[in-house]
Amino acid sequence: MQKTIKFGLSNNALKIIAMASMLIDHVGLILFPQHQIFRIIGRIAFPIFAYMIAEGCFYTRKRKKYLLMIAGLGTICQLVSTITTGSLYQNILITFTLAIITIFSIDNFLKKKNMPSFLLMALTVAGVIFISYIAPIIFEDYGFKVDYGIWGVLLPVFVYFSPTKTLKIFFSALILAIRIFLVSKLQLFALLAVPFLMLYNGKRGKLNMKYVFYFFYPAHLAILHLIKELI
Repeated sequence: MQKTIKFGLSNNALKIIAMASMLIDHVGLILFPQHQIFRIIGRIAFPIFAYMIAEGCFYTRKRKKYLLMIAGLGTICQLVSTITTGSLYQNILITFTLAIITIFSIDNFLKKKNMPSFLLMALTVAGVIFISYIAPIIFEDYGFKVDYGIWGVLLPVFVYFSPTKTLKIFFSALILAIRIFLVSKLQLFALLAVPFLMLYNGKRGKLNMKYVFYFFYPAHLAILHLIKELI
């Protein structure tokens, strides 16, 4: 459980920072691809959102609804993207859906510790590994890829099962460092999210902004693509 402190940044505040970072990132990706500064600022978004997904898994009282909300939005966004552009690049909500499924299946086994829950966990983990790691290799020629790959799936999982805030941040930084080494030096700037996570106070915030966060992702992408078409 996340220990709360009296000062610092709330869940809402961190998500607002992540949304602003993601918006800047996608403005650069869609409208100004020649300017890397947009992408640098945008690296802050993923680690914060991944951390908050783990927090959402911990605090939600309606696990099925939480999973279906993320999975539903991710699927809709993916269908629109695939139909309009032909891309098989799976968006970040698909990545987080895989992380949530993994978390819930492992957590279910740890609570029940019986053979059915073990088999369910094993099949789930195997399926997630296939989708996020093996399938992108097999179907590379078709452009199939999961955003942030298997490391994007693992980050919320490690955050969820880490018993202390220190370990949560440690594993977040470790996974980000591995991605820097394996993927791109641009990912180095994702470590700028760590100080923000260190300031997390474990509180949700005064306003219930849950649905704002859920729908911001597809809404801002639709608007940016519309602007691109208009100009």
